[in-house]
Amino acid sequence: MLKPFLTALFLFASFIAKCTNGKYDSLKIVLAKTILTKANAYLKEKPITITADHATRSEGNVHDFYSEGDYWWPNPNDLNSAYIQKDGLTNPNNFIAHRKAMIRFSDIVGTLASAYIITKNERYVTQAFKHLNAWFVDTTTLMNPSLLYAQAIKGKATGRSIGVIDMIQMMEVAQGVRVMERAKSVHKKDVQIIKNWFSQYLKWVTTHAYGVEERAAKNNHGTCWVMQVAVFAKLVGNDSLLNDCSNRFKDELLPNQMAVDGSFPLELKRTKPYGYSLFNVDAMATICQVLSTPQNDLWCYKLSNGKCMQDAINFMYQYVANKEAWPYPKDVMYWGEWPIAQPFLVFGAYHFNNNQWFKVWQGLNHFPDNEEVIRNVPIRNPLLWVQ
Repeated sequence: MLKPFLTALFLFASFIAKCTNGKYDSLKIVLAKTILTKANAYLKEKPITITADHATRSEGNVHDFYSEGDYWWPNPNDLNSAYIQKDGLTNPNNFIAHRKAMIRFSDIVGTLASAYIITKNERYVTQAFKHLNAWFVDTTTLMNPSLLYAQAIKGKATGRSIGVIDMIQMMEVAQGVRVMERAKSVHKKDVQIIKNWFSQYLKWVTTHAYGVEERAAKNNHGTCWVMQVAVFAKLVGNDSLLNDCSNRFKDELLPNQMAVDGSFPLELKRTKPYGYSLFNVDAMATICQVLSTPQNDLWCYKLSNGKCMQDAINFMYQYVANKEAWPYPKDVMYWGEWPIAQPFLVFGAYHFNNNQWFKVWQGLNHFPDNEEVIRNVPIRNPLLWVQ
């Protein structure tokens, strides 16, 4: 009886492998031309770190990341007083130069690493490590491994716990290092220094009051804490943190953020419910992609009431495939820019072998140029994540 069972199991596994490999080939076909075009252009780009721009309102030094809260504006009744909040409305005059530099860095490293996956050409690795060394190794240009001064508000705060979310822009940097670290041109010493940097950041974000408060957030901020910590812990091999993130997904994120229908009620209450819902399901899917193992498959983990990650994908998929069916208020800004090729679709398609999700993903915009959209989709190079 055992032999026929094993034969059937082997045939089933072979079938799944063929489907997955087919999707991977399709993924490369969809993305390769643009990736290689961008990567070849990035071969000429010089590193730009946060030391290139120092904000006069920052309480930190030239090596400290600084950003200002997006939805905070001057008080029209007193321009010299503390800023006031306008939820969902981005103030274009706030300082975001460091965030833009980090996004640029992420895109360069992620694109070059993806080009290396496609071609195995070492020149992409060599160029990527010029940027990596500028941010993490060179003491004159590196960034300090903390976010003490992120999401500051004039007249109110020199930095805030929610500023931790800015660090999600470093996820594809970390994943790019994982992809390239065994390339022939890479110096092991540089890799170790980079990993040490991320270990220092992990210590900060898991012990400092800002990180502890962000971890406890009940909405997308709590999700993004788990997501970034999982990615960085995977890079440095911190099994304890990986286990903690997995448990947090099962014990906190799924039961407390997701409704039975797969929606995220706290995101739906925001002034940009569509964009925030996409953002949170992307983050949840990334957590599943990073942390799932054959022994601990978060994609298929179910709560006692039956809720699981597939419910979240099904809920948002219907409104990506047919946005006009969205029954909630439209976003106050950037309504027309969504959706793009959302990561949750391609990650979910791979795990559940769902060709329809993959087909919809294929037909969406893979390389957006809107800065707000780019900021809210830190997974820009899926080839890094589905090997």
